[in-house]
Order: sequence, then structure tokens, then C-alpha cells
Amino acid sequence: MSEALNYSTYLHLDGLLRQQAPRSAAEGEPEHDELLFIVIHQVYELWFKQMLHEFDYLCTLLRQNQRARANHTLLRLRTILKTIVGQVDILETMTPLEFNAFRAYLESGSGFQSVQFREIEFMLGYKRANMFKHYPPDTFGLERLRRRFEQPTLWDAFLAFLALNGYPVPAVQLTRDVTQPLAASAEVQALLIDVYRNDAAVRGVCEHLVDLDEGCMEWRYRHVKMVERTIGGKPGTGGSPGAAYLVATLRPFFPDLWEIRSRL
Repeated sequence: MSEALNYSTYLHLDGLLRQQAPRSAAEGEPEHDELLFIVIHQVYELWFKQMLHEFDYLCTLLRQNQRARANHTLLRLRTILKTIVGQVDILETMTPLEFNAFRAYLESGSGFQSVQFREIEFMLGYKRANMFKHYPPDTFGLERLRRRFEQPTLWDAFLAFLALNGYPVPAVQLTRDVTQPLAASAEVQALLIDVYRNDAAVRGVCEHLVDLDEGCMEWRYRHVKMVERTIGGKPGTGGSPGAAYLVATLRPFFPDLWEIRSRL
């Protein structure tokens, strides 16, 4: 007879709560703050999983011209981003000395290696084939990342949504090579100016996309400042570029939605 379902078994808590294993414990008393570091980053990965789930759903909604559900999903994604930003506040309760007390135990491990975060970047149009050189062939989730690289982005779904609403999106945009990073388009910007001036319903979706983009930049900024606060200008864990690389990523995913601001 199977065990009755309850809160613990539904959430698989027995297995979940065994996944936090501070490496410093192998040498006796574990460093106090290593558990916090592990929990925070595991929670990040869970939120990344949920975000990817929502992004896939959002793309479907846009391609089906389901405006209300798309707006609702964009609002959820923005709220998740606010939660992720809030987690930085918790990490910043850890001083540089407290982090350095267990940093060596991380060895070559680095947040730079997060496959799910790369998936999010690819979904948002920040695609770079050279990122794959950082992942050995046996990396967990690598095949999923390769598929994500070859899939259309959220912006491609948005362009399809514009076309469904009667806007003459250039064919070169609708059939572009989706493995290339997004680039600003004067033709798309002209359509967006028309949307903002004359179509409140579609403009609402645009503004939610701007909210999402701003939320991503806010998270990146807070991440940069947290890294600088903790390790300064030193290389990141595992030899990753550290804060210098993170500063270079402080850029919008959807340049057309930002470019038109000065022309409205």
C-alpha cells in the first residue's frame, strides 16, 4: 500500500533537505555561512526553473494573441525578479571575511556556470555561441541549453504578436536567424512608435516587457554590487571574470523598446 500523500511527501522534503551539504563540514565543524550560500543559490536555480517555465508559456500566449494572459504572465515574471533581487539583501549580510572562510571549498564551481541562467539569457535574445566553450561535454543540462540556443526568443514571439495585431513587421525580422543576438531595428522602432501613440492595448504589453527588462538589469546591477562588496576586483570563483564581466552585461535585452523613448 502506498504512503498517504501529505505536505512532506508532496514536496519530497526528505530528498530536498538533504541537498544542502557544506563542503567545509568534511574537515570538522562546518563554516557557519556556507549553508546560507548553498541555500541561496539553490533557491536561485529553482526560481530560474520557474522563470523558464513562464517564458515558454509567455511565448505561446503571444503567438496565440492572448493578450490578457500574456500581461498576467509578464507581471508574474517581474514579481519573481523582485524576489530574486531581494535575495541579494540576504547574501549581503555575509561579510567578505565570512565568505573567504569557505570560498576555497568551492574550487572550480562558479555561478558563471549556471546553465539555467544561460537559458534565460538565450530566451531573452542574448545569444553567444562562444558561451559553450565554458561547459564541458558532460555538463548537466548542456543539451537543453543547446536546444534553447536554436529556439526563437521571447522577442521573436513578441514580433509575431505584433504581426497578429495588424502591424507590418518586416519579413526579415520574422524570419531572422534566431541563433544571433538581438540587434536594434529602425523598422521595428517605427512600428513601436505607432503602437505607443495609437494602440493602448498593445502598448500595455510593450510596457510589461520594459518592466521585465528593467527587472533583469536591476538584478544584474545588484549582483555586480554584491560581488564587488564581497570580493572587490578579484577574479570570481573558479577563475571566472568576476565583477568586470558582470558590469559588461548591464545592458537591455530589448533595445528597440528603449531606443524609442526619446522619440515619443
